Amino acid sequence: MKTRIVNDLKPHIMTLIYLVLFLVWVFGFDSFKETLAIWFPGRIDLVSRTTLPVLTLQHLQIVLISTSAAILVSLILGMLVHLTQSDELESLVLGLANILETIPSAAIIALSVPLLGYGNAPVLLALWLYAILPISRNVMVGLRGVIPAVQDAAKGVGMTPLQRLLKVEMPLSRPMILAGIKTALVINISAATIGATVGAGGLGVPIIAGIRTYDPLLVLQGSIAVILLALLSERAIR
Repeated sequence: MKTRIVNDLKPHIMTLIYLVLFLVWVFGFDSFKETLAIWFPGRIDLVSRTTLPVLTLQHLQIVLISTSAAILVSLILGMLVHLTQSDELESLVLGLANILETIPSAAIIALSVPLLGYGNAPVLLALWLYAILPISRNVMVGLRGVIPAVQDAAKGVGMTPLQRLLKVEMPLSRPMILAGIKTALVINISAATIGATVGAGGLGVPIIAGIRTYDPLLVLQGSIAVILLALLSERAIR
């Protein structure tokens, strides 16, 4: 019994550890940057106009907005494909998503700047497009994988196709859908750092600034925060 409790608690313990490490790094960086400067030389006297907690909040905002929009679109597309049972529609959706996935995010951002201007908008567009493929693909695979016997039982009690989808098939597909969301979220957390090149906020700001000024400490400041945030998000969804 004790072994089972310990095994059940392990995922939560790791999530808590990542959360503590992330918070300590974001809110306590200034207190130990002098120690880090011994191994990673940098201008420790440099005062940033935007603090690391604020940059983290900006990063989270960009990632959550783009990923949430991708989840909404992907769920609608996946459910539409499942309800219509159209192989042509499924091929079209996945084909377009695959094409968008092959375009470098930096290229999407650069091409969007003349239309959307500098700031968060080009980054939100790029991250939204990038997140659609893993989520929509997993929605379709999850719905297709529902056991036929369960579908027949739902039909037997008089459920309409929409009722079966919302009350039976979607709940059973949840693990597969969440796996797609986890993949998209982790990708977006990392890719959002590129947005700093076009004036967007987030944790990419110290990374890009550190690259431009040859300051490893600035690069480390943003990079470790991104890594810990990605690990925390992956562990939390798992």
